Amino acid sequence: MRDRSLASLGSMVIVVAAVSLSPAAVTGQTTAPTAKAATKRWTPPLTRDGHPDLQGVWLSNSATPLERPKGLAGKPFLTDAEVTELQKRADRLFKEGRSDYAGGDSAFLAALANVEVYKNPAGTTCDSLLMIEREFDNRTSLISVPPDGRLPPLTSEALQRQAERAEARQRSPADGPEDRNAIERCITPGVPRLGGNFGAGPYSYYQIVQTAGYVVLYMETFHDARIIPLDRHPHLPESVRLWNGDPRGRWEGNTLVVDTTNFSRQSNFMGSAEGLHLVERFTRVAPDTINYEITLNDPTTWTNSWTAVVRLKQTQDNLYEFACHEGNHAMRGILAGARAEEKAVEQAAKDPK
Repeated sequence: MRDRSLASLGSMVIVVAAVSLSPAAVTGQTTAPTAKAATKRWTPPLTRDGHPDLQGVWLSNSATPLERPKGLAGKPFLTDAEVTELQKRADRLFKEGRSDYAGGDSAFLAALANVEVYKNPAGTTCDSLLMIEREFDNRTSLISVPPDGRLPPLTSEALQRQAERAEARQRSPADGPEDRNAIERCITPGVPRLGGNFGAGPYSYYQIVQTAGYVVLYMETFHDARIIPLDRHPHLPESVRLWNGDPRGRWEGNTLVVDTTNFSRQSNFMGSAEGLHLVERFTRVAPDTINYEITLNDPTTWTNSWTAVVRLKQTQDNLYEFACHEGNHAMRGILAGARAEEKAVEQAAKDPK
């Protein structure tokens, strides 16, 4: 049964100080295994409109981390033997039921570090048996540009925004729901779904529906539906800002290109601002695989644009309602906890010991 618990949300990080997979890990292999490169050209099925048929339910469940771990610097690909070894370690860690739920990049990093038991530093109420089994491939990062597989540095403006947000959070952490982020408020995890707990695993189910004039990307988690027109109309005026931006789609050969602007300042994808320009490319490369290429550009946030590639796999699973906002017990708990802390401070001031 797929996990539906919001309690597993949060930052899940494990620090890897040293890495040793095998002698091949030391050689700094820089090219993909040749066996993987020799693939036959595949022709996708077409809709009645003559465009590639992307319809169906798709899942991002790759264990590949967003950024290349520093211990694998200069090594964009693993050998097949190293991938097999990582999978064995992950099976040992997460199938025995002794480790915590591993969201985000944790499954890869824990297997890479070869730890005995993974414990989520942020705490968790879920055990790893609820985690979808992750798929290991030869890549060491989802980021393909820049070639070092790392995020570009943040600009001074972005660092200042981060400091201001941290100060505001410290000053008013939970006076009301408006002080919390869009995920905790059950509004949206944002666009694109990349990195962290929403980048892969049980919260990463997509359904794609096509018509002659529109493509709909329906994300099960938080029931976001991105309705993308294909009529080549210009974007909305700059004064109109949306949580998930204003998308416009077009076909370039067999690739669906989605250009999105007009993000809200509150969207805040990985610290970006309302100037974020997102270009997504969906290319069906096999009966069960879509290459989902994501390029992000925001000169006020990163010193350079960057690109990541996610492999969406077709699944026969059904999508179900994800009614996050109904009851939203997490938000009630956050606000109740803040009031309890305030009361304790007031009581301590009245009755000093």
